[in-house]
Amino acid sequence: MRSYQIPVYNYVLRMVGDRTLAEDLTQEVFLRVFQGLPRFSLRSKFTTWLFQVTKNRVLDELRATERRPRAVVDLDDIPPLEVLDAPFERLEAIDAVWRAVERLSVDLKMALLLRDVVGLSYNEIADSLEVTLATVKWRIWKAREDVQLALAQEGIEVFGETAPVAVPAVADPDPVVVPVLTPPALPASA
Repeated sequence: MRSYQIPVYNYVLRMVGDRTLAEDLTQEVFLRVFQGLPRFSLRSKFTTWLFQVTKNRVLDELRATERRPRAVVDLDDIPPLEVLDAPFERLEAIDAVWRAVERLSVDLKMALLLRDVVGLSYNEIADSLEVTLATVKWRIWKAREDVQLALAQEGIEVFGETAPVAVPAVADPDPVVVPVLTPPALPASA
């Protein structure tokens, strides 16, 4: 289970935006998973079930948060994931990506993070979120499009894996270029 700790924590952190809360929720998720292991059936992959439990716990917390008065979360407190010694422009671009992801709806953000941060396949995401495969594909496409548009508004050009995506820039003669959030190639079942 230790190998899943970091992906679950990163996913929860990006969903809730608070380190302490993410640590608490991650512990609660693993406690629930441990308690639920006797009921786990091999009809689904363990990662699918794990992220289903994670999704449900995060949604419970987000609903509870909506009922409580909101505290302002400073995005500067959320560290970029594994960014070391990057040039200033790249750090700026990465921060812009995470700001854009933060503004996505919960449904879009969950699908995007499970794909591009955790690295689950589309089928695993569909099972984890309990939605159709077509819904997952649309949510990820829509989330990526919304992030690209937000980046374009900040003058950051976005390129896909093979060909440049034409994104209108905001009157910036020297825009920063940042890749689309895409994970390394996964096996053919993705």
